[in-house]
Amino acid sequence: MTMPAHRRAPRLLSALTRALLCGTGLLAPVAMAQDNVRLPDLGSSANALISKQEAQAYGASMLRQMRALDMVVDDPLVDDYINDLGFRLVAASAKPDEHFSFFVVKDPEINAFAAPGGYVAVNAGLVAITRNESELAGVIAHEIGHITQNHLERAFEASRKDAPLMALVLLGALAAGAANNTGDAPMAVLAGGQGLIAQRSINFTRKDEIEADRTGIQTLANAGFDPRGMAGFFSHMQDVLSANAGGMGNTPSMLQDHPVTSARISDAKSRAGGLIAAQKLRPGGSTLVKSQWESTTAPIPFVHDVTTLFSPSAQQRGETYALMRERLRVLTGDASKEALRYRSSFDKHGFDTLATRYGYALALTRSGDGTQAIAQLQPLIEKQPDNLILQLAMADARLQAGQRAAALAIYEKLNLHSPRNRAVALAYAQALTTGGAPAQAATAAELLRPLLSNAVEPQLYTAYARASEKAGDTERAGEAFADASYYSGRPFDAMEQLKRLLKRDDLDYYARVRIQARIAELTPLVLELHKRKIQTQDRPDGDR
Repeated sequence: MTMPAHRRAPRLLSALTRALLCGTGLLAPVAMAQDNVRLPDLGSSANALISKQEAQAYGASMLRQMRALDMVVDDPLVDDYINDLGFRLVAASAKPDEHFSFFVVKDPEINAFAAPGGYVAVNAGLVAITRNESELAGVIAHEIGHITQNHLERAFEASRKDAPLMALVLLGALAAGAANNTGDAPMAVLAGGQGLIAQRSINFTRKDEIEADRTGIQTLANAGFDPRGMAGFFSHMQDVLSANAGGMGNTPSMLQDHPVTSARISDAKSRAGGLIAAQKLRPGGSTLVKSQWESTTAPIPFVHDVTTLFSPSAQQRGETYALMRERLRVLTGDASKEALRYRSSFDKHGFDTLATRYGYALALTRSGDGTQAIAQLQPLIEKQPDNLILQLAMADARLQAGQRAAALAIYEKLNLHSPRNRAVALAYAQALTTGGAPAQAATAAELLRPLLSNAVEPQLYTAYARASEKAGDTERAGEAFADASYYSGRPFDAMEQLKRLLKRDDLDYYARVRIQARIAELTPLVLELHKRKIQTQDRPDGDR
């Protein structure tokens, strides 16, 4: 029996991360066949091989192609949380002004990786096994360390004869395989890529790993997290490795890519302990004096402690982390099975917390039992009436249960209190559009339009397009549908939609100018893809 493409995505991603992500979990460059790409010898400067702008373009292309394979958790609440956590760490890192973007991968395997342009990915499976936010922050801080310490550039320097096409090529091949092949054919595309892609993995040195650990631990401390979080996660991973000692096939990908040794754990604990001791010695205030930690950590530029810049308390952050961890369990699993698992954990193990009750309610809503979800959420909201995450879950549950008016009232109140919140605006707009009159759809479009500035999430464009279409603004709808295709990793579809839209006789001057500008923006990309015969999901033959 052939597995559907959308269900093969986790297996493809697992293979992809093993093939692309090596040593540190950092993305490895991919070179095309020699007759397609011949880079000149650009000297010894790694930055000459790949500029910051090129790196960001490659990382963005990778993310779009991963979306084409349905590998990314595109959920506004999860996305906002992981980026808030990531940027809190970036602000306390050695290079707070660098470009970064954080996202969660729809994969149950335990892994994380850093990609060109400051793109940092964390698998849903990794989030699920962390025990507290400092452990999760420790993993992300480690990946940030690889970027801030220029490990990727060093790797390019070590293999400068390879073309840094990276994930754009390999993910394109996988996208075509997922769309057009059956069985294990996509896996064969990946494993047998000698004809199309000559991949050269880059293994980072032990020095790079130690450096990323040390800078990551310092970043954890600077950002107000427990610096022991990284060592705690390493210890947890070592326990996982011991549990799987009888069958290496079950070893988490992160343990294959990030070897965990007793020496590494000991070093992480020692450095964290030194930072904690230094914090206890400092004479009040919020600044960790450099001389107090310099002897216990790698020498990186000093960064002021930024914990006072973030209003949520440690308890609130911990609760949000726990809620998002359960949300990810439900979003990336089978909702009906997750509901049964939660019920069993309550009945047999007494594991009953705010977060698990929230996860249970979310699973009930997604499996079609909104009425029961309302009953689960009500006591939680009575205890925390101002919790946006719980209130949003209640609105979703009421909408699923057929209580549309009550749901809209909650969405409207949340939107008044948290304007421009993407999760609220998206849910509210979708509720207004579905089953609503054109006037409500117009309101939905107005809610979403301000959020589209610099947005890269296809679901925002799709929701805006549907709202605009129902409201009668077919020009804006057509533009938004094209943007949704582009950010979903379908650039050729996007271009064709824009060209068809431009042929309309009823376009006003401003709409025509907007569409022409977007076509001009996309043209270099599609020409480059065509020139290099790179496959994408909407152009699987690669040479049309």
